Amino acid sequence: MPRFSVIVPAFKVQAYLRECLDSVLTQSFDDIELIAVDDCSPDGCGAIMDEVAAGDSRVRVLHLAENAGLGQARNAGLARASGDYVLFLDSDDTLVPGALQAIAERLENTGDPDLLIFDYARTYWTGEITRNTFAELLTEQGPATFRLEDRPGLLKLLMVVWNKAYKREFVEREGFSFPPGYYEDTPWTYPALLAASGIATLDRVCVHYRQRRQGGNILATTSRRHFDIFDQYDRVFAFLDARPELASWRPVLFRRMIDHFSTLATARDRLPRGSRGEFFRRARAHCRRHHSPGATLPLRGRLRHGLIRRGRHRVYRALWSADLLRTRIRRIAGLGHRAVRAAVLQLHYRVQLRLPLRSDLAVFAAYWHRGYACNPAAVEAAVRELAPHISTAWIAAPEHHHTVPPATRRLTPGTFAYWSALARARYLVNNVNFDRRLVKRSGQIMVQTHHGTPLKTMGIDLQERPAAGAATDFEQLLANADKWDYSLSANRHSTLVWERAYPSSCTTLEYGYPRNDVFQRTSHDEVARLRETLGIPEGATAVLYAPTHRDYRRTQRPPIDLARLADALGPRFVLLTRAHYLHDGGMPATHPGVVDVSGHPGIETLALASDALITDYSSLMFDYANLDRPIVLHTGDWDAYQAARGTYFDVRSCPPGAVARTEDELRDIFTTGHWRGSRSAQLRAAFRERFCPYDDGHAAERVVRRVFLNETGGLPAFVPLQHRKPVRAGVPVPQQSSVRHAPDGLAPLHHV
Repeated sequence: MPRFSVIVPAFKVQAYLRECLDSVLTQSFDDIELIAVDDCSPDGCGAIMDEVAAGDSRVRVLHLAENAGLGQARNAGLARASGDYVLFLDSDDTLVPGALQAIAERLENTGDPDLLIFDYARTYWTGEITRNTFAELLTEQGPATFRLEDRPGLLKLLMVVWNKAYKREFVEREGFSFPPGYYEDTPWTYPALLAASGIATLDRVCVHYRQRRQGGNILATTSRRHFDIFDQYDRVFAFLDARPELASWRPVLFRRMIDHFSTLATARDRLPRGSRGEFFRRARAHCRRHHSPGATLPLRGRLRHGLIRRGRHRVYRALWSADLLRTRIRRIAGLGHRAVRAAVLQLHYRVQLRLPLRSDLAVFAAYWHRGYACNPAAVEAAVRELAPHISTAWIAAPEHHHTVPPATRRLTPGTFAYWSALARARYLVNNVNFDRRLVKRSGQIMVQTHHGTPLKTMGIDLQERPAAGAATDFEQLLANADKWDYSLSANRHSTLVWERAYPSSCTTLEYGYPRNDVFQRTSHDEVARLRETLGIPEGATAVLYAPTHRDYRRTQRPPIDLARLADALGPRFVLLTRAHYLHDGGMPATHPGVVDVSGHPGIETLALASDALITDYSSLMFDYANLDRPIVLHTGDWDAYQAARGTYFDVRSCPPGAVARTEDELRDIFTTGHWRGSRSAQLRAAFRERFCPYDDGHAAERVVRRVFLNETGGLPAFVPLQHRKPVRAGVPVPQQSSVRHAPDGLAPLHHV
């Protein structure tokens, strides 16, 4: 008797079926049987199933004589299931690696409940992955098992069968089976949740729910089969009628039924033309038949429910159409309003340019208004400390205003205050460029701080890299660089690159990067508090994973399988994943040991809180080396990255630590301890000597004294590497002093 029976019905999904089946058969947990049901599919699904079964004895194939529909195909598989637990998987979806192992462990830890609910993520043809928006409902805190009345919020989850594991004994005892027709999940999931005496949750993405561009969901097609929804809710309420002890759930399910009717009634291209009136009449009859008062509703919801219950098709349709029309009118009016406002703002800016400069005002920004961050933030804080006579203002989008210190004025891009500040501030500081319409006035001082040591090709060097620079306006790029008065540099390599990639008459300040000052100034107690705020358990090893942007890819999926890596690292590790700032979607946390910290405002804070770094070609490696903590590079796509973006040197020949060429090597580097071995420490020491000569904790002070206080002498002397004492995190690593004078030519550590 296997632990799991995984049932996969298939109909016209030959393009996705093999991937689906492979996702089950390649799981690390292999005590399974896979029951593949060919629902008389007219394409190659049956042949694919037979081929897979020929190579794996765990696969059983059922070929139905005629197309029976999804529910009946599942029933056919269920009749032959012999596992302790049954899971259903749609044939265009996939199991996440490690999912069955996680499900098995959770079932064991919760005493084999009737039902285990796990999470899923939607995967789009564009490459985007989005976790279920109600993921917080799957928390594992509280009692290990419970009944639905203890956590009724679980009804907000998508009512599907494939996000749950069902004890087969429970299914057989209750006599559950799938009815014919559309919406067959409805009379299965509600009764299963209500009847289960023990429910458990698993806070982990186990299924990738494919969102196909076209043709992936029969429920999105136009058909009278959508009228099946009425029969399915009749079955739900028949189940309740047979169980008087569940009568208290009638108002809840009555409300959900009307919500379901409403969603279907307003969806485009679902109901055939001319059938909405009939649909509303059927809905009215159902509401009368199953009327169950008691569910509370907001005012808008009461109106919508009332119209459906009374079958007011035309009124409902008129209100819905009016709402759509009102939205369109607002959008059109908004376009005209924005055009007028833009013209007025530019007129205002031109007036402000004629007013005197304010020598006591400095304006800062970073990462295209994404908040208080990076080198500009460190300089701004130093200005407030060392030059208090200068007022500071920070440009940030409204959603990032909370990141700006209270003592700093907040400016919203595109406002009158924003343009006034750009016109009249004496000092302008940014790690990217300001608005191209900015006019650099005589007497204004602009500081370009940059935001990393350049490994990848930058500036005009991208002219020969069309994959990365095709969209770059190089004339505008040079016009922006001509506005700079100062360019910050962290090391001699950066200085040489900046002066070649952004040729202009600005002065280079080779002072180190201000954002790295915090690495020399933060105490052990402060690091402990940072780790606590991030939820890193005491004694755990926190590994920060921060890959860079791939110009050669339209989609930016993580280059490694995060769940597999987390499984390999084990429970004593926490993987902190940080998407590149150009990727707003973050990285889906598909494993309890993976925490997406992409939304965290400061990469420096994350670096301080972590014990080690995994990256690829990100400039973060140069900053992180200042902490003298282990760094591991994963360079599996080096050739593609080099061909598309180009680099200034081969980092694999002089890396800051161990180098993994494959995911297997990456996992081995950690499981064998090479990530923090003596060889890694030697490589890190050589890397620090080359790229971290000036990041001694005083870079921001040097910038403020030179630029804002006009002090040309007496700047803080550079502290030698051997005298610096960066704060440690939770895991001890070899001290840099033991390999302080490692030669530049050290060969990299590759794990084979």
